Amino acid sequence: MNRAELADFLRRSRARLEPSDVGLTAGARRRTPGLRREEVASLAGMSVDYYTRLEQSRGPRPSRQMLTALARALRLTQDERDHLFHLTGEEPPRRETASTHVRPGLLLVLDRLYDTPAQVVTDAGEVLAQNALAKALVGDVMSRPPRDRNLARLFFLDPAARELFPEEDRPFHARGHVAALRAVTAARPDDPEPAALVAELRERSEEFAALWDEHEVSQRYRATKRFRHPVVGLLDLDCEVLLSHEHHQLLVIHSARPGTEAHERLQLLRVVGLQDLSPSGVGGEA
Repeated sequence: MNRAELADFLRRSRARLEPSDVGLTAGARRRTPGLRREEVASLAGMSVDYYTRLEQSRGPRPSRQMLTALARALRLTQDERDHLFHLTGEEPPRRETASTHVRPGLLLVLDRLYDTPAQVVTDAGEVLAQNALAKALVGDVMSRPPRDRNLARLFFLDPAARELFPEEDRPFHARGHVAALRAVTAARPDDPEPAALVAELRERSEEFAALWDEHEVSQRYRATKRFRHPVVGLLDLDCEVLLSHEHHQLLVIHSARPGTEAHERLQLLRVVGLQDLSPSGVGGEA
């Protein structure tokens, strides 16, 4: 691990970012350009002390999970992310499979959608990033271990995830998850991760296994979904999905039509914010 080069790269990457680049307000006048250390640490989900030690060439070797979090916090490009991994002696994630690295431009769009729940997921259902309102609506999925961030796994194996939706809507969501995984596994037969997920769900969920055998194939790019929130109540939201073909990533946006009760409740949810009022990190359908 090259601690000196890592420290220099982190400092320079932090200095080139403005608060608005990551969805933050500038606040009081800043003596130096760029983000503060505590802001990067918060975005990456680590302690300020840990991040400070990395910038001072005296920190421990970061885990792969921590490196991925730092790459997202600092809005690194895929080449820059690979460089970050190399500086710590780690092999970068493979590029021939679906990338889990969210491009800086896509993260910027996500941050600007402050009044609309939005998240970035892979086509196989892994949550890669959420904005604040998405966390308020469906829970902070990014706070869970990486294995527990897949929406299909959550829906079929975590009862709390199903509680996000009215009972009569759950068959619709179940079919959507299965049909999407069918499409992904056929499109990327050499990618082991979707195949492993399907094998796990067929073994652990009778519902999934039965739906899989029906061989439905589809990717839903728009729909109307109903969410049950314990504070603001039922929300009827329009779902739009924007697809990045190169990275196999989806930007999922939920919105309410102005003048509707759902719109008023969504505005109330903004006020409620990220208080622990909804099932923590249970996700839901994309």
